[in-house]
Amino acid sequence: MFRQLSTVVVLTRSFTKRFFRDKVALFFTFLFPLIFLIIFGFVFGNNNTVRFNVAVINNSDNLFASSFAENLQNNDIFKVKEVESFDKAKELVGRGELDAIIELDQNFGKVNDKNIPSGQLKTFYDQGDNQLVATLSAVLQGTLDEINEQLVPRSDPVTLAVIPIQTSNLSSFDYTFAGLIGFSILSLGIFTMSEGFTGDKKSGALRRIKVAPIRTWQLIVATATNRVFVGLISIAILFVTALVVFNFEMRGDYLNFILFCIISTICMFGFGMAIAGWAKDATQAAPLTQIVAVPMMFLSGVFFPVFLMPEWLQSITAYIPLTPIVEGLRMIITEGKTIIDLGPQLTIIGAWTIFIYVLAFKIFRWE
Repeated sequence: MFRQLSTVVVLTRSFTKRFFRDKVALFFTFLFPLIFLIIFGFVFGNNNTVRFNVAVINNSDNLFASSFAENLQNNDIFKVKEVESFDKAKELVGRGELDAIIELDQNFGKVNDKNIPSGQLKTFYDQGDNQLVATLSAVLQGTLDEINEQLVPRSDPVTLAVIPIQTSNLSSFDYTFAGLIGFSILSLGIFTMSEGFTGDKKSGALRRIKVAPIRTWQLIVATATNRVFVGLISIAILFVTALVVFNFEMRGDYLNFILFCIISTICMFGFGMAIAGWAKDATQAAPLTQIVAVPMMFLSGVFFPVFLMPEWLQSITAYIPLTPIVEGLRMIITEGKTIIDLGPQLTIIGAWTIFIYVLAFKIFRWE
């Protein structure tokens, strides 16, 4: 038994050395998921605050209007773009570069008979974007209410109380990050595995390994160990980048996170092993890899939440192997859950792991 395990150790060391010499494998394992992380990080990392791109057309020459326009520019909710004219601003709204046009007419801010600045704030928007104008109107109305309160203080008999509650306060990046880790595990377990083994079959490397006293289970265990080691390095790179660049906050325990990543990698590796073990060459492996991996990527909550899908589809995607992996990762890193709390997810992952490895052993072909 010791000799058989020592063979596994030797194979694992050999596969690891060969992996780090393969520039293509290094790119798709480490750099490719990192590129996804950076893109999604900059897209979703700072979107917690509502912000509008607007143009301010000030046709009034009084101090009040100038002060109002200046306050809009200094307000973090608005990003004011300088434009030459109303027509130019209208053109930018049509192209989607501006959300709205805020116009102060020539009478805005003039003092009325009660010696109070008055006027009407005009807001122009694309008539097809009703949701945006509802939000923008609420924001502008709140701004005007504050100004009116300063000009004409009043006492309201009916008031609104806004009371904060304790929540997880998750950002879009926090939610997406778990999906990106799941994508990294999927890529390592299926894409790199299926391509690597079929290449070994074509070159005759597996045939030469078969001549030696090496059994199928030793080859699979050694390769799986190598993939777990490489996968943890890839995930660590993603994690450090998220912490340093995007100020990601880890709410869970690192030990539980690592254990769950190992379990998930072993499961996904089984799919890559089954594909690569059955396929004779890359021509057979490539389409089968796409058939297996692509539905997982788009139906398992990797890039967008599962709850946005129709209910009938959610009931199906819940049993796709990558779905409990992404859910478990998300629950650990954003909700502080432990392995013990992930019983339903681990049950599905475990069932798929047993099934896929039994299948991989049965259909494995050395050449």
